[in-house]
Amino acid sequence: MGKKVLMKGNEVIAEAAIRAGCKHYFGYPITPQSDISHYMAKQLPLIGGAFVQAESEIAAINMLYGAAGAGARAMTSSSSPGISLKQEGISYMSCAELPAVVVNIVRCGPGLGGILPAQGDYFQAVKGGGHGDYKMVVLAPASLQELYELTVEAFNIADKYRILTMIMGDGNLGQMMEPIEFKDKEDIYEANKSWATTGTQMKREHNTVTSIYIEAEVLEAHNNKLQSKYTEIASKEVRVEEYNTENADIIVTAYGTVARILKNVIKNAAKEGIKVGLIRPITLWPFPSEAFARNAEHTKAFLSVELSAGQMVEDVRLAVNGKKPVYFYGRTGGMIPTENEILKKIKDILEKQGG
Repeated sequence: MGKKVLMKGNEVIAEAAIRAGCKHYFGYPITPQSDISHYMAKQLPLIGGAFVQAESEIAAINMLYGAAGAGARAMTSSSSPGISLKQEGISYMSCAELPAVVVNIVRCGPGLGGILPAQGDYFQAVKGGGHGDYKMVVLAPASLQELYELTVEAFNIADKYRILTMIMGDGNLGQMMEPIEFKDKEDIYEANKSWATTGTQMKREHNTVTSIYIEAEVLEAHNNKLQSKYTEIASKEVRVEEYNTENADIIVTAYGTVARILKNVIKNAAKEGIKVGLIRPITLWPFPSEAFARNAEHTKAFLSVELSAGQMVEDVRLAVNGKKPVYFYGRTGGMIPTENEILKKIKDILEKQGG
């Protein structure tokens, strides 16, 4: 590992992507993620890469389709409304099994909303914002060091499984600065991309990358293949942090920067004799359901804290499956919950549960 460098979150994503072998970036400016484009515009030409500011978000996702189809490590990024515009292309790429990385630095909505941080795109990311039965791997870092490491990992996962992988952060994560310790050399997954459209040189049959299957039987077989892949990913690629969950009276859950607030809440609660644990999903899909089901055997209740009106809480309830009550606390519009607000909610819940 090298010496630590102070960087902004968006720039960390861009630098990590370059270190992961990404030489092709297609984007369109929208706050609060535009620094990614700025960084890529400066750095990619220096390494023989291609930076393209597309005429729209729709153009950018289709350019990503082309680059990924040719076997290149490629990335696009945007924020909430821009990701909505990319949904058709995301569905197409998912059907075509094209590996690439999509970054969403979430802003508050709905609509144009505002530029402040939010987590209201959870459903869009993990339930499939586009059409059809598809999944993306969705990674949710909570620190800039983790943002760096998971961006590199996103490219490896994408290539390993031929799947789109999303980095989902929020405006805080994109705009804040922290010291980052970069590796001297990244661990890069070397994928066999014999399927890619790289030109035949008249030496083989041509490859076809497509998302259209006219015959019902053929399309169903392809869908079954995709679902088998998703099942494999769900069994092998779950990432979760469990903190202080043993003997916890209540377990709180959050992802991204909200989880950082909860760790301080846990410390403050301990001073008052309240045992609080944390489950932090790092993969939003595949969701770490097993961690919730296992801890439901001993805790009194769960509390999901989100920068939304309540989205991840639905997956928590599915995972807990009625074994224990699941509560929700959220703020919207770019508002951030305070430690005191959350601790008060915890006390109210435990009072309802009888201690």
